Parts: sequence; structure tokens; C-alpha cells
Amino acid sequence: MLDKLEAIRFKWDNIAEQLNDPDAVSDIKRYTKLSKEYKNLQPIAEMYDRYKKLLHDIESAKQLLYTEKDEEFRDLIKTELDDLTTELPDVEEEIRQMLVPKDPDDERNAVLEIRAGTGGDEAGIFAGDLFRMYTRFCEGKGWQVAILSESENAAGGFKEIVAEVTGNGVYGELKYESGVHRVQRVPDTESQGRVHTSAATVAILPEADDEVER
Repeated sequence: MLDKLEAIRFKWDNIAEQLNDPDAVSDIKRYTKLSKEYKNLQPIAEMYDRYKKLLHDIESAKQLLYTEKDEEFRDLIKTELDDLTTELPDVEEEIRQMLVPKDPDDERNAVLEIRAGTGGDEAGIFAGDLFRMYTRFCEGKGWQVAILSESENAAGGFKEIVAEVTGNGVYGELKYESGVHRVQRVPDTESQGRVHTSAATVAILPEADDEVER
């Protein structure tokens, strides 16, 4: 695993050098591609530094424990060594997850489509609630949300709403939200306090490339 991480770190450093090359800066398409690749590799490169330091600290603690005679200081070293060795499996698992090959579409922007399902006006209200929820989530991630089309219902919700979400890794994080969402509650449209079941469908689609292959 270290060899693979070292190769990624070397590639990351190499891209950083290319980004400082005046030729790359003047080539917008190349610079954009390099910048995106640099950002994608950055978390793994930084995790490699953390992992390498952790291994170094563990080895240093073991050596100190071997040579130290003072019992009080040995107890401190043992405590630190226990903390470090406890952290190690978690870091290694996180690295393994980061090294799993990603879907190429994961880094794309996405189109978010929400449509009211069964439940009448309440389903439209629920669709609106879902859209606001996703909007707040996206804003928290630093993503931009732009409405492409919308069709409101009489109760203030949406029959359907379509939006573009732009940012880093949008599709990869949102794609699992696709499907039918249901809610059971007493809606604002209910005058007798009865619980209604309403549904809305959510579709997350990767944004198409600007260039269409021919």
C-alpha cells in the first residue's frame, strides 16, 4: 500500500510543478484538467503524509520504550504508543476506501429532478420540502444550485422541479438519492388531523459532457 501511495504522491507533486509552468497556465484546457486532477489526488496525498508520520511515530515510540529506563516516562510512552496503534487501523481502512476505483461520472455535475407522486397537493408540498432540503445540503457543501425548470402546484409546492447542481464530486455524492421518497404526516392541507402518506420521485443524472463524441 505504501508503494501505491508513494506513486500517487509523486504524481501529485509532478502535477503541482506543471501547474506552475507558464505553458500550462496559458493553455486553459490543459490547466483546467491539471487543476481537477490535482484536487482529486490531494486528499490521498495528504492522507499518505499522515500515514507515513503515524508509522514513523509508532516506530519512534517503540525505540524510546526499548531504551528508556525511567518508569514514569515509560508509562507516558506506552500511553502514546497505545493511542497511535489504535489509530493505525482506522487510517489504513480510510486509505483503502480512498484507493477504491471511482466511477468516472462521480466527479461530474448533476441534474436533480424531483416530481410529486401519489398524495395530491400534499405530494407537491413534499416535493418542495425535498427540494429545499437538497438545496440546503448543496449550499453546505459549497455547491451551486440553478433551477432549470419548475411547475408549481396550487398548494405552494411543485408538480416537478429540475435543477442543475455544480461543484466538486456532485454526482458521486448525490447519485444514491435517486428513487421514491415517502413521508407520513398530517399535512397543512388536512383539516381533520388525519395522517397522509405522500410520495415524490427523485432522479439524479450526471451532467452530459460539453463535447459530444461523434
